[in-house]
Amino acid sequence: MGDRIKRIKNIRLHREGTNTLFYVGIGIVAIGALLWYLSGNSFIFNVYVVIMAIAYCVMINFFRCPIRYFNGETKNIVVAPADGRVVVVEEVVEDEYFHNKRLMVSIFMSLFNVHANWFPVDGKVKFVKHFNGNFHKAWLPKASEENEHADIMLETDDGQEILCRQIAGAVARRIVTYAKDEEDCYIDEHLGFIKFGSRVDVYLPLGSEVCVKMGQSTTGDQTVIAKLKN
Repeated sequence: MGDRIKRIKNIRLHREGTNTLFYVGIGIVAIGALLWYLSGNSFIFNVYVVIMAIAYCVMINFFRCPIRYFNGETKNIVVAPADGRVVVVEEVVEDEYFHNKRLMVSIFMSLFNVHANWFPVDGKVKFVKHFNGNFHKAWLPKASEENEHADIMLETDDGQEILCRQIAGAVARRIVTYAKDEEDCYIDEHLGFIKFGSRVDVYLPLGSEVCVKMGQSTTGDQTVIAKLKN
């Protein structure tokens, strides 16, 4: 019971959802009042209340901001940058920055996942770049390059480069990135936030030991997705 209470205390709402939840809540109440006044039908009003209550609870779940701490040694460890499901584990050619082969692990976030993003490694932010683009479904392969996305290049203390890519989806239309050029970064810190269904790709050096498999569920800042070579 004590552990459960502690977990509940370590969950709060993300600041990215404050305005959204406030204005949506006002809209739901206003429409409900208007519906009650115009229809006078308690059944219709009750159905509306139930549907809106469920939808609002889903939004609250979406904007949760759990406080998490990785329990273990972080050297050469790569943690999941997001809650979700692994949709890609493969070797790819990355021509934008590395111009060679990399291991890519992609995590898809549904509407029911927490959408805060964490730094996958300890190190330094080399640069952050944002690219406008399309809004294909996030789990499609072409989404990684064609969709609107933000690229965050990270460098570990021993000089290994990790690319973390936040990708907008068919519903997600806003990518928020907190990472700044030349700043130190640490596992347990938030990298950013993506609103409403999206994906995060992590590009790893060849030779890294991938610790997840296709379809596996991940917990941001907790699930080890790979171990880097020394």
